[in-house]
Amino acid sequence: MPAPADHNELLAWVEASLAARARGAEVVQTLWSGFGHILRVQLQGEPKRSVVVKHVAPPAEMRHPRGWSGRASHERKLRSYEVERAFYARVAATPAYRTARCYKAEAHDGGFRFLLEDLDAAGYAGRRTHLEDDDLRRCLSWLASFHAAHIHQAPDGLWPNGTYWHLATRQDELAAMQDEALREAAPRLDAALRGARYRTWVHGDAKVANFCFAADEVAAVDFQYVGGGCGVQDVAYFLSSCMDDAECEQQAARHLDTYFELLRARLPEGVDGAALEAEWRGLYPAAWADFHRFLVGWAPDHWKIHRYTRAMTRAALALL
Repeated sequence: MPAPADHNELLAWVEASLAARARGAEVVQTLWSGFGHILRVQLQGEPKRSVVVKHVAPPAEMRHPRGWSGRASHERKLRSYEVERAFYARVAATPAYRTARCYKAEAHDGGFRFLLEDLDAAGYAGRRTHLEDDDLRRCLSWLASFHAAHIHQAPDGLWPNGTYWHLATRQDELAAMQDEALREAAPRLDAALRGARYRTWVHGDAKVANFCFAADEVAAVDFQYVGGGCGVQDVAYFLSSCMDDAECEQQAARHLDTYFELLRARLPEGVDGAALEAEWRGLYPAAWADFHRFLVGWAPDHWKIHRYTRAMTRAALALL
């Protein structure tokens, strides 16, 4: 894929930021709704060999693949990149969980640009669509570490309530829902999740595509929707991204057990792991139902709306 027309300016920025020579750039992927590109930049004579640039350049006209191209969508995306910049400013390289190191992140020309470690070059070149148990456990381990590291931390500068489908940011999709019972229950589902005693940060878009695999661990990318929440919001969404209906019915309970086993081993001293687990297990159906609420308005024919999703929603609504 050819680099965008302004790639020479980006190369000059990389060189000035790292005091290194850049040999060229290639586009790795385009950002959602035409908001820019992710590029890999090769460095000359550098042990890093390459870095990644996330170049956010909002389009003059929105091009959402499902037609959600209004002002609210545009402003939510711009805010998401500001949140991602705030996340990298707050969280430097940490031993608690693996992310790309951020060398520089700044607002620029109505958008943003991020200069990041190339996780492929660092050994995290694996990508998956469907996970075997070992890889699934590694992703759950990352989520457990992330949630434990930020338990009871205020999400200052991040989304007050994380996840890209949070109700307050998805009023257009709510209005489009045909499921009246779920639409009417949406505020109560949202209140149940927001009212949890045990709060942490959630990744907010913890799908399998946002995990990069090494031999025995994973790193995560894409922190546009990180913010306050309950860990099971990430877990439910993650499981929905890598398991079909039958797999969810047969395996989700076992993977939820694995997550809590890993989480309790990582919680800081003084946090009551049993109480936290009891609360978050009780909110697991609400986490599924809350995501279901978004899907019904956004894409009512989505493949993730299946028997298990509907069963979790029925369980959640019965508890409200």
